[in-house]
Amino acid sequence: MKEKTRIKTFRDLLVWQKSMGFVTEVYKISNNFPKEEVFGLTSQMRRSAVSVPSNISEGFGRQSLGDFIRFLNIGIASLFELQTQLEISSNLEYISKESFDRLYEESREIERMLSSLIRKLKEKR
Repeated sequence: MKEKTRIKTFRDLLVWQKSMGFVTEVYKISNNFPKEEVFGLTSQMRRSAVSVPSNISEGFGRQSLGDFIRFLNIGIASLFELQTQLEISSNLEYISKESFDRLYEESREIERMLSSLIRKLKEKR
């Protein structure tokens, strides 16, 4: 029988770990954007990316399951924003098709993980 591991902190959540790695990737790729985008698309993408693990951790620290679910939903919304911004970056040729495909698929994996976590938490209500 498989033993369940107890989640003691948000750092134990695989979705938080993956979203932290994703933030790093977004920062690295946006370093190559044109300098005139520093206060535009670059800043917007970075804020959206940072918002995902930030909302996971903030929601985890809340006192209620409902609050945690609400913050996870905010994280998904930030992820959707970022997916749109990645598409814009691709359309403007700031990132290659290969980079877009890789980052988009990584964002979709995080999206699926968040959706699954939300579904499981709703079942506990």
